[in-house]
Amino acid sequence: MIKPLYLLADSQLLFWKGEGGLPERIRQDLSPGAKAAYIGASNQDQPEFYDLFVAAMESMGITDCRMIPAQLKDEDKAFLEKAELLLLAGGNIELGWRVFESNGLKDLIPKKRYDGCTLIGISAGAVQLGWGTLSEDPQPKKVELFRFAPFYVGAHDEKNEWWDLRALVNLSQSDVRGIGIPAGGGAVYWPDGTLEPLRRPLTEFMKEGDQVIEHMIVPATAATDV
Repeated sequence: MIKPLYLLADSQLLFWKGEGGLPERIRQDLSPGAKAAYIGASNQDQPEFYDLFVAAMESMGITDCRMIPAQLKDEDKAFLEKAELLLLAGGNIELGWRVFESNGLKDLIPKKRYDGCTLIGISAGAVQLGWGTLSEDPQPKKVELFRFAPFYVGAHDEKNEWWDLRALVNLSQSDVRGIGIPAGGGAVYWPDGTLEPLRRPLTEFMKEGDQVIEHMIVPATAATDV
């Protein structure tokens, strides 16, 4: 059964203990002794970010963790096959995607998704779980990504007024959506198509005809401290 998709602007929500806190919700979907895999391709496998992941997993009672490096070994693939939770780290969106294309994760991660693995994307990882991104070329073009969430994702770019996200939606056909997740916030994309904001309001961009319409999607409960 396909699990909810967790899209986070940063790692704050992994430690959110308030009402409706994320760690408890994620843990409820996992079996005792679950394995959790960290994919740090987008940040070139920097160990300090993996350490943060391990701390977050320990707060959920998960101790069987592994960093999956860009250069996969047989034992990495074996761990991935059994992992119940997969986290795509932040960093550079295109860099991570090129690694996925070269090491086979571009094909393996969708298999994990449809086998019922819990997927979490942080920052660049959240963008990768959506429709796509703008390339970093002098003349940017759209780069198609995993498309598990049926919209474009922007993360912690509110200071730039979601420029890239607006551009992606504007370049698309009508009825295409973009979801901006502010710093400290997140979203859950449920299998039935429901989008749930976490802790902070989301900014939604929708292409209607030749215009891009902006809306706010507000959490059902008031934000509490992490």
